[in-house]
Amino acid sequence: MKTRQLGASGLAVSELGFGCMGLSVGYGPATNENDAIVLLQKAYESGVTFFDTAEVYGQGTNEELVGKALRHVRDKVIIATKFGFKNGKVTDGVNSRPERIRQVAENSLRNLQTDYIDLFYQHRVDPDVPVEDVAGTVKDLIAEGKVKHFGMSEASVPSIRNAHAVQPLAALQSEYSMFWREPEKEIIPLLEELGIGFVPFSPLGKGFLTGKINADTEFDKTDARNLFPRYSKENRGANQTIVDLLTKIAVEHNATPAQIALAWLLAQKPWIAPIPGTTKVTRLEENIGGANLFLNDDDLANIHKALDNISLQGERYPPSMADLQAR
Repeated sequence: MKTRQLGASGLAVSELGFGCMGLSVGYGPATNENDAIVLLQKAYESGVTFFDTAEVYGQGTNEELVGKALRHVRDKVIIATKFGFKNGKVTDGVNSRPERIRQVAENSLRNLQTDYIDLFYQHRVDPDVPVEDVAGTVKDLIAEGKVKHFGMSEASVPSIRNAHAVQPLAALQSEYSMFWREPEKEIIPLLEELGIGFVPFSPLGKGFLTGKINADTEFDKTDARNLFPRYSKENRGANQTIVDLLTKIAVEHNATPAQIALAWLLAQKPWIAPIPGTTKVTRLEENIGGANLFLNDDDLANIHKALDNISLQGERYPPSMADLQAR
């Protein structure tokens, strides 16, 4: 697999990374540990060198999984993790006080069985802690050799600018896909201006863009998509228009809808590296196929025009999840 530079940081990653969250939380029961380790190692063997985890994914259990799977190739992979929630729980709200950042860094180093974190993201902006203080704390961790690069997740334009002025960001991680194009308005132009890489999470619309989900799909009771308005039964039915578009394009390219969605993302900017996640080897192989798919200028123009004519239904998050919105 080819590599990409995340902006001006010099951080080189595989053009497709691996989002590890779903192996532990988010989309139903956790994957069996041995199966998850085999999958992560298969991803590495297939050319993936960029792995994304976080303290909050199972309160460190996801980091432990990544550490076990990749410790034998630690010097050959880029591992990103995140701080920013109280007690390592989304439900407890945000906390990016300097002492908490340091505590999470030490916990993550232990969980990952490593002595450095390649990319340390603020998971969500804390309105009670100036981003300059957050950036300054990570800058100190970089000086100490415990962290290599600084990132933010779902941050607003002012937050990115203010943090970047203290400690340059290597990457911003935010949701971006055909199913959520909001970053195109202000975020992507800002990242290009400042030389910051972009790491889209949920590049397949939390599975919706694979074409395997419809109005009749029943999610597991522990699946977070039950909470998101965009994935209600009614909205899934209304939003099938984008799946129909992807399916049509996929047939023309002898590909799958998921591969078209990933190829489209990779074609947007050379400093974008999506992190699709999966629990299945077959889906991993399918996703990697998307990185090898070429969409020419006519393809991209036609897709852009078609997407502009599709009105998607449903908000990303309910009001109760205000801490997950960009600040």
